[in-house]
Amino acid sequence: MRLRYIFCLSITGFLAGCKMTAPQYPVAKTLPDSFGVGAADTSKSIAAIPLREFFNDPFLNDLITTTLHENLDLKIAMQRITMVQAGIRLGRGALLPSFNGVVSAGQKRFGDYTMDAIGNYDTNFSENIREDQKLREHMPDYYAGLQSSWEIDVWGKLRNYKRAALSRFLASEKGKLWVTTSLVAEVASLYYELLALDNEIEIINKNIVLQERALEVIQVQKTAGRANELGVKQVAAQLFNTKSLQARIRQEIIEVENHINMLQGRYPQVISRGKPIMEQNLPNALKIGIPAKMLTRRPDVQQAEYEFIATKADVRAARAAFFPSLTITSAFGLQSFNASHLIEPGSLAYSFLGGLTAPLFNKNKIRSDYQVANASGMEAFYRYQKVTITAYQEVVNNLTRIENFGEVAEYKKDEVEALNNAVSASNDLFATSFASYLEVITAQRSVLEAELNLATIRKEQFHAIISLYKSVGGGWE
Repeated sequence: MRLRYIFCLSITGFLAGCKMTAPQYPVAKTLPDSFGVGAADTSKSIAAIPLREFFNDPFLNDLITTTLHENLDLKIAMQRITMVQAGIRLGRGALLPSFNGVVSAGQKRFGDYTMDAIGNYDTNFSENIREDQKLREHMPDYYAGLQSSWEIDVWGKLRNYKRAALSRFLASEKGKLWVTTSLVAEVASLYYELLALDNEIEIINKNIVLQERALEVIQVQKTAGRANELGVKQVAAQLFNTKSLQARIRQEIIEVENHINMLQGRYPQVISRGKPIMEQNLPNALKIGIPAKMLTRRPDVQQAEYEFIATKADVRAARAAFFPSLTITSAFGLQSFNASHLIEPGSLAYSFLGGLTAPLFNKNKIRSDYQVANASGMEAFYRYQKVTITAYQEVVNNLTRIENFGEVAEYKKDEVEALNNAVSASNDLFATSFASYLEVITAQRSVLEAELNLATIRKEQFHAIISLYKSVGGGWE
């Protein structure tokens, strides 16, 4: 048995590692006790409501289901998770000894003026060796056996690499869930955008009918001498403007449909819709919950947290690189320069080598790696803080949007009703010459704008609720 111990211990490297203390991270900001909009509700939050219960439109639910199965971004996220899983297996493997089966054959010749050649030449004259043991000028070398290498993780460097890989895997899982949540919110928002555009087309079509009727009336009045060409042209101009708006909205509908199709990974086609947006029901109970509980449910907050944990493990691993590492290598097998004797007991060979090494000339590189890991850890901490604060603000913004848009919608309904009455009155007055064509045009334009604004507010109400559902971490379960 051949046993060798090699100790290459650098005292300066060891002391340098001792001086590299662990980084001190700032104290995390404490979340408020509530979202500031009403009292904190500890009952079941909307985040826990399943998709098909939260969105009660079967057409929308079918769109979301198809998107979650076919979306290309989700498939990309899954491949990233697979890549990170490989990193976990690599980290686990680094903690275990490596075993390799080796079968090799070679041949070598030493120069005549080398110690090996001269020693081999003299050895052949020894009376202690048999004829089949004599060395040849062209010496073969045959080997079959096992070789092993094992770095013993004395300072936890490899274990921290494993922890970092595991944390990044969990972060990638949460990243995939965040993609899911974002997709659900995006598809739902686009769906209600589509319903709002359909409603706008319906409003415009109704106004085109009114304006065409007004144009016919003023043309009759011109023939009768009760109106002039200027009035006819202005009413006609308003009609052309409304028809151009109709064409623009038709184009917007096509683009929104194509956007939904793109999210589903398919080529353009017509999107099936449910009830009109004005007949769709808004969710009634908007229970939120306590911030500390709700925001930690969000996949992007969890992802940032796991990434921060991974960088802390990187820092510990980089710090451990300053300390000596212990590596054990061994080999066991059959070795011979004569193939006919390779499988005989006398060809048995084995070796054992223990090596303790520490950095000597590459301290600057290790120190730089440690500083980079430390800075990455601080960056991940601040990113986690930013994501948390952003999540809190999104919840507050959406809560206030829901409240304020609900109030705006009520006023807009009253405005539309009043302006529709004004249009009817102006048409009756114009027909009896008690109102001018300008008053008719103004009334029709006002009601068109008011109805379009009401449709926009209705759409914004749905968008606010969808954004709230997303901001509290709903939609990924």
